[in-house]
Amino acid sequence: MTIDPQNLRQASLIIASYKHWIGIDLIDPTLATAAQAKALYEASFVVVSHGIENDPIFNYANESAQKLWELSWENFTQMPSKKSAEASVRDDRATLLNNLKTTGYSNAYRGTRISSTGRRFDIVNACVWNIIDENGAYQGQAAMFAQWEYL
Repeated sequence: MTIDPQNLRQASLIIASYKHWIGIDLIDPTLATAAQAKALYEASFVVVSHGIENDPIFNYANESAQKLWELSWENFTQMPSKKSAEASVRDDRATLLNNLKTTGYSNAYRGTRISSTGRRFDIVNACVWNIIDENGAYQGQAAMFAQWEYL
């Protein structure tokens, strides 16, 4: 990933929205904006986000996410977010994401996901939140987690 204006904006929205909903900083707020984006991308925890399409497409995946799902930036950011989960658990995932439209965020989410090579894993204690812009307009959803268990 290159830190172009679009990626810089997405990272900034993820960071600001996390602070808005959760009330704590995801990345050191004393860093300059570009340094925050770099820190988010290189973080040891997983961060992903998708947009507001009818079938939302991932628009951000940090290095930890790319390694876990075994995908390049280019492939990750072209994938519908529902494809990160096996078909059998997509209804549970959809229910969670739909509920976020009213609650704003959810902590301690656990769910099974699958990598591009078919490797299954449970994400543990994930935080999932709505991304909003400077005007409070809904821009998608993001997730962050630092724990996973291979199945």
